[in-house]
Amino acid sequence: MDRRKELRGFLRSRRARLRPEDVGLPLFDERRRVPGLRREELAQLAGVSISHYTRLEQGQYTNVSAEVLDAIASALRLRADEHEYLHNLVQLPRTTPGGHPGRTLENLQYLVDSITGVPAYITGRYGDALAWNRLTALTLFDFDTVPPDRRTWTHAIFLDTVLRTRLTDAGQWERAARFQIGYLRLCWSRFPDDPVISAAIAELLRISDDFRRLWGEHLIHNWPQKRVRIRHERVGALELELEVMRPDGAPELAFASYAASPGSPTEAALGELAAGQRATVRS
Repeated sequence: MDRRKELRGFLRSRRARLRPEDVGLPLFDERRRVPGLRREELAQLAGVSISHYTRLEQGQYTNVSAEVLDAIASALRLRADEHEYLHNLVQLPRTTPGGHPGRTLENLQYLVDSITGVPAYITGRYGDALAWNRLTALTLFDFDTVPPDRRTWTHAIFLDTVLRTRLTDAGQWERAARFQIGYLRLCWSRFPDDPVISAAIAELLRISDDFRRLWGEHLIHNWPQKRVRIRHERVGALELELEVMRPDGAPELAFASYAASPGSPTEAALGELAAGQRATVRS
């Protein structure tokens, strides 16, 4: 991953999605070679010189202030996660690769193991699965079936055919893939020197056509898809909503669970799966 190249592609992609009339600029009867705002139009909106903005888009970002980045983000109408991504590309976050807090992870493992009614799991800094309960394996993906370096939600979504089959309803797989790839990209910007994240991206670019297609769109999301519909081969449709918590003292870890509405068919279906799980254990 080349940060300068990534910055160029990101800014160009965000200019391309805006039209002059979207931001209150007059649109003259003229033909444009490329869609979206021109550099000079964006510079005008942001209150910076065209030469200053052009240097930034070309990857010459030395001594660019946070105030200038904020103005450009505002002109581009970036969401909060995209705003963070821009800052991360220009002003490298002061983070270094390190291990996960062992004691916190151990406590969270006990919590995940105790949850039997809904899928629950723990992820690390880039969506890597560190712990998961049996309902996660039964309803979403069983990380025990893949080697440790592929135990990420990105690998599962792009490489696992069973999970893809379960996400066939109403474009669920495409939405999940777009959210997940946007989350991975944001994670890379937070930890650009982490070789594990870079290796995961390089591997998926090499082996997945869908990953390459979506990676080129410069998607950014702060967390994967909140709501998901699963078409499960044993119990039918599942409507699940993601809840995420960050433990104190371990910001790189996340505890996540997929909840079902009380009294819903999904709650009953999860209970059926859990009951089958317990029967299997006793036999």
